[in-house]
Amino acid sequence: MRSGHRLGRPFGWLWGAYGTSALGTWLAFGSFELIAIRVLHAGPAEVAALASVGAAVGAAVAVPSGPWVEFRRKRPVLIAMDLVRFAALLTIPAAFALGALTFLQLLLVSVVVAAADITFRAASGAYLKTLVAAEDLLVAGARFESTAWTTTIIGPPLGGAAVGLLGPVTTVVADGISYLLSALGIRATGGHEPPPAPRKATRMRATDLLDGWRYILADRTLRPLFFNTALFNGLVMAAQPLLAVLMLGPLGFTPWQYGLAFAAPSIGGLLGSRLARPLVTRFGQHRVLVASGALRAIWPLGLALVGPGAGGLALVMGVELGLIYCCGVFNPVSSTCRLERTANERVARTLTAWAVTTKASTALLTALWGVLGALLGPRTAIALAGALLLATPLLLPRRTTAPVAAEAEATAPGRV
Repeated sequence: MRSGHRLGRPFGWLWGAYGTSALGTWLAFGSFELIAIRVLHAGPAEVAALASVGAAVGAAVAVPSGPWVEFRRKRPVLIAMDLVRFAALLTIPAAFALGALTFLQLLLVSVVVAAADITFRAASGAYLKTLVAAEDLLVAGARFESTAWTTTIIGPPLGGAAVGLLGPVTTVVADGISYLLSALGIRATGGHEPPPAPRKATRMRATDLLDGWRYILADRTLRPLFFNTALFNGLVMAAQPLLAVLMLGPLGFTPWQYGLAFAAPSIGGLLGSRLARPLVTRFGQHRVLVASGALRAIWPLGLALVGPGAGGLALVMGVELGLIYCCGVFNPVSSTCRLERTANERVARTLTAWAVTTKASTALLTALWGVLGALLGPRTAIALAGALLLATPLLLPRRTTAPVAAEAEATAPGRV
């Protein structure tokens, strides 16, 4: 087995492009909501719509992208999605400068960006499999994961400072430019991309849209992992707005304290992602997947106990540190497992189905928990999400089986 530490120049460009766009995303963290509140004077219902409706509609719009991407070269698709996001985001500062910015425009841009995000992720997973060897997928995934958490640490504080000095639209400009730079980086990967699988039908059939979900549900390992990921991510994200209401409202934390409570613990994700490969080498992929997936579920319930002052801030930071560390281990192992078990000619459809479901379930649960928070109070709703998260390890794969494609090949006529 190769060392995996040198993954080649094309991967280096792809990695750099990812890091650039991730930094832009975190610089602009919460910028749409901030613009809606400060510039357009939007109310709670409109702000909630930006967080849920935009993502949900974007996911629905992206459903046909899986089959569409599958039968096209992935590198041009990646560049196109970066340019789409660049163009969509820059309409916001342009409209702001002209005094023509509206809430509807913010919502439409959030839909376009969400759909482009899903399409980009589907194409990037398929493209990654053409750039690195199968035994290096975990190394590549861990590098992406560590980069994601690094930008999470430094992005929001820098973005907050930029908003304070230059106004709320500034970070949207930076985010848009980051996508342009990402497109240039992906273009620089060069190299020869294998041609896509030939398409049997000249037109997209309705059944093509469901291929990704059918493939996931037919695989004995991907199926439970799919449901676990969708439910876990949805419940964790659904509790975040309620925690913000609790901390910034009754508990009296300042915005910078709230930002610190989530930015500083992101170092746990950096550490976890660095340990993912050594842990898999020692204990095996399945054991690490199940252990880290189970351990990440025990932390969020502690957020319901947050109180005021330094003790409450320390509690949130401690809980987030443990949660993010476990996610830092789990995420690259899970991504590697997903890519390894997906046939090359089905990667885009499978990843699209995965991303669409994750975004849609997060939007649905966020909206539902908003209602629960209004009826039961933020603390009770956070506790309920934490209690349900304790059951998510039951959805993790019990054991690793041969991928469906491998099973089919092994049982095909003529195989010994």
